[in-house]
Amino acid sequence: MLTGSGRRRGRVVAWVASATALLLCCAGTVVYTFFSAQPSQPGINLIGCGTTNAINVEADLPKVGNLNDEQRLNAAIIIKVGQEKKIPPRGWVIAIATAMQESTLHNYGHLGDRNDHDSLGLFQQRPSAGWGTPDQVQDPSYAAGRFYGKLKTIDGWETMPLTVAAQRVQVSAFPNAYAKWEPLATDVVNTLADGAARSVVGGNAGTCANAGEISASGWTAPVKEGIVSGFRTAERPDHHGVDLGSPRGTTIHAASAGVVSVVTCNASTPGGAPYSCDVDGSPSIMGCGWYVEITHAAGVVTRYCHMQVQPSVFVGQNVTAGQPIGISGTSGNSSGPHLHFEVHLNNDTNNTGAVDPGVFMQQRGAPLEG
Repeated sequence: MLTGSGRRRGRVVAWVASATALLLCCAGTVVYTFFSAQPSQPGINLIGCGTTNAINVEADLPKVGNLNDEQRLNAAIIIKVGQEKKIPPRGWVIAIATAMQESTLHNYGHLGDRNDHDSLGLFQQRPSAGWGTPDQVQDPSYAAGRFYGKLKTIDGWETMPLTVAAQRVQVSAFPNAYAKWEPLATDVVNTLADGAARSVVGGNAGTCANAGEISASGWTAPVKEGIVSGFRTAERPDHHGVDLGSPRGTTIHAASAGVVSVVTCNASTPGGAPYSCDVDGSPSIMGCGWYVEITHAAGVVTRYCHMQVQPSVFVGQNVTAGQPIGISGTSGNSSGPHLHFEVHLNNDTNNTGAVDPGVFMQQRGAPLEG
């Protein structure tokens, strides 16, 4: 009971660090555990929302994750081509995540028996499928240009889940594999392009996303209202999320694309008897009331508590960033209408798995106001 508010070729493997993620309830009870890969790197520079200057691929590029010099250079070339073609930063994130999955950002030539047909280069483009000559698809600038050219033909690509957009371009045998690279691709773009992944979707680098807008990293605030109670404050050290002051009936949005993993009512009396989530709760009632959990790329899990009525999504449903999932209320352990919002990382069965949603969302260009 809750008590509070590697694509197809074997060589594409070596440098991926594994991680796990879980979601804890407001008082620290373990709820659900997932396995994932490649956690988001900490310590993202929060200055700016992207340079409008062309990236200098000949400069000393800053370190990011465990990428080597070759990988960082190839990522910088992908960003540079995107800038030249006036592709907004969301496209840079998609392109880099795709190249990470296809080649781990290595410009591979033909590898004999290990090759998948005639796939070559950063994006494993096939000359026989019309992507260009072998020499062309092994030119990182040409390959990135062809990727962006195909991406631009896809209606609505900017707000699609990264996996969907990448698959529409690549037509891979493993379409879901791209998602795990989104956090690292976001960090690469932020590090090499001065925070461009925090720019608003549809805008150019330099324009920061505001609350309620989807950022180039694919995240958005679940409601526009700001924080009224913070993460693990002195007054509430067991408050493993933040409270957003949304009035009753406010539409709650998925913070990022993902899969709905939990939809349930969680409420009980102090004595442990079940309590309805279809009526207002109170501080004496236990649990999160009507709530939803969504699993995102790299095993990040978000939780949305105290909804007024049964959520409008179902377990197993794929949702996009900004998609409505329910309305705010005051069910369960709640003293008034608001949204309790949590973010959790890592395979941690204790409260150490929780992270401050305010910091997490700021790093992804989706600030929680207040």
